[in-house]
Amino acid sequence: MPRWLAHVIVVAAFAAAVAAAFARVNYEWNWAAVWDYRQKFLQGWLVTVALSLAALAMSILIGGVTAVMLRSGRPLLEAAARVYVELIRGTPLLVQLLIGFYVVATAVGLENRYVAGVLLLSLFSGAYMAEIFRGGLDAIPKAQVDSGRAIGLTPWQLLRLVVLPQAVRLVLPAVAGQLVSLVKDSSLLSVIAISEFTLAAQEVNSFTYSTLESYLPLAAGYLLLTLPLSALARWLERRFRYETA
Repeated sequence: MPRWLAHVIVVAAFAAAVAAAFARVNYEWNWAAVWDYRQKFLQGWLVTVALSLAALAMSILIGGVTAVMLRSGRPLLEAAARVYVELIRGTPLLVQLLIGFYVVATAVGLENRYVAGVLLLSLFSGAYMAEIFRGGLDAIPKAQVDSGRAIGLTPWQLLRLVVLPQAVRLVLPAVAGQLVSLVKDSSLLSVIAISEFTLAAQEVNSFTYSTLESYLPLAAGYLLLTLPLSALARWLERRFRYETA
């Protein structure tokens, strides 16, 4: 059986099960009221796309720098990176957003909610990225690094030709999962009154009292963001598997 057909069958079965569940509870849909707010949904979704893309790029950068600090061999840099990683991973994102915006951002005079939201979301995801990158770098056999040095490779050549191709292949699945989580975590930015997709759904729900009709588009909108990320990650996995085989 072709893979695409198997996916179609599974998705159709899942959709049928959900439809049957709704049929049993006799839910009365009110899509007409929600349709009047379609522009609000679109604006919120576009804000979420912009915030997510900015946070994706920044979290990868922060994670890479932190991973290098963790493996630097310098006690002060390692300690700073380790404290950052453990502090972020050990506390809820909701608390970080509230303290980060209403306390830290206010103290330093950062009033732009969107900039603060992207920074806080990037710092949160960057801590997880750092551990993913560190694990990928540590997984490269030391013998390969020593062999590269023995044949005269410069540190940059060693990193580009030996370490990175293998590390990227190793960390791609975990990185893809973290990026998908980051997109979904952006929904919590609504707690600092950023007009993103989740806040739009909450407002439409409060206007129309149509809860499911307000939140089902939210789920569909996030799927439109996360499914392409997952597909891109699988494509990159295949590409790097070929290059490093």
